[in-house]
This record gives sequence, structure tokens and C-alpha cells, in this order.
Amino acid sequence: MSLSVRDRATSAAVAAGLLFSLGLAVWLQPAPERMGTHQQLGLPRCTFRVLFGMPCPTCGMTTSWAHMVRGQVPSALRANVGGTLLAVVAVAAVPWLLISAIRGRWVGWAPNSIVAAWVAAVIVLIVLVDWSIRLATG
Repeated sequence: MSLSVRDRATSAAVAAGLLFSLGLAVWLQPAPERMGTHQQLGLPRCTFRVLFGMPCPTCGMTTSWAHMVRGQVPSALRANVGGTLLAVVAVAAVPWLLISAIRGRWVGWAPNSIVAAWVAAVIVLIVLVDWSIRLATG
């Protein structure tokens, strides 16, 4: 099935956004506390943590990406398992999206909403389980 011009542009734009995010992760230095790396971008501390005194489910995601782009998988997993998985998905998705956009047809398989929903649900579940473990172990 050939891709429309709109689908090709969308694929290229998503790939560019993911590449930008990965490039940003290269620029950032992973915070030694396993969270807080995002503050290097001028962003405030996690509001959830400020209000409730505990990390939110996404605390450590930016740090996990900063570790992953350096090949520091164990450190990335300690920072945030879900973030680590998202970084892996991003790295895999970029060439697939770009090659598909250039060729004008999906390479390997065509995405569909059911697969996307399952992948998203699994990642959210992993984020929540990881968060529960981090809360329980302090």
C-alpha cells in the first residue's frame, strides 16, 4: 500500500521529532540522583514531587533517555524502566519512519491503531509497575 503525501510528511515529521528528542538526550548530562535531568532545560522540579513528596510515574524518564543514548542501559533502567523502553522504541522507529517516508510505503509492516494501543498500554503498565516498585523501595 502506498503512502499519501500527508502520511509521508507525518512519518518524516515524527522521525524528526524523535531524532530531536534523542539529540537533546545526548546534550543533557544524566542527573546522578536518577531524576531531575529535565531541569537542565530550564524546567522546574517535578510538581508532583513538590506537592506530594514522592516521585511521579514519569520521574526519571529524561534521565533514562540521557543514559540510553550513552549506552548505559543498567543506569537507564534504574532511572525509569518505561523511559528506557520508550527510548528503545524511538531508536527503532526513526529509521523505519524515515525509510517508509522516502520509499512511499510502509517497510516491514503497516502501523494500525490496535497494535499502537497495545504497545501504549504495555508501556503505561510497565511505567506504573516501575513506579510502584520505586515507591515501595524508597
